[in-house]
Amino acid sequence: MASSDSSNATGPGGVPQGSKTSEYYAVQNIPDRFDNPDWFKGYGNVKPVHPMYRTTASDYGKMSPTVHTMPTTFHPVSQTFSEELGQCGMYRNHSMNTGKDPKLI
Repeated sequence: MASSDSSNATGPGGVPQGSKTSEYYAVQNIPDRFDNPDWFKGYGNVKPVHPMYRTTASDYGKMSPTVHTMPTTFHPVSQTFSEELGQCGMYRNHSMNTGKDPKLI
């Protein structure tokens, strides 16, 4: 399925290096960032983590992605709330301040 390269090196999951997601899944107009999992590298094991604090998310994060773990679609979230907040500004609390004034103590 994958294009034949001069090297037969396989990446994570036994998929040949340089494989594209579109070669394994019938998806049209897939963005380049999702079609080339070799562009992304895992975070690696920078320093050993105590087993008590290790999570499955950190285990998955240190692995490089494969064509099977890359998303095939992208669904952006609407930014209307942030745009409206940017126009009028953040909420400001105008209630009464009941804290002690340190200058008077």
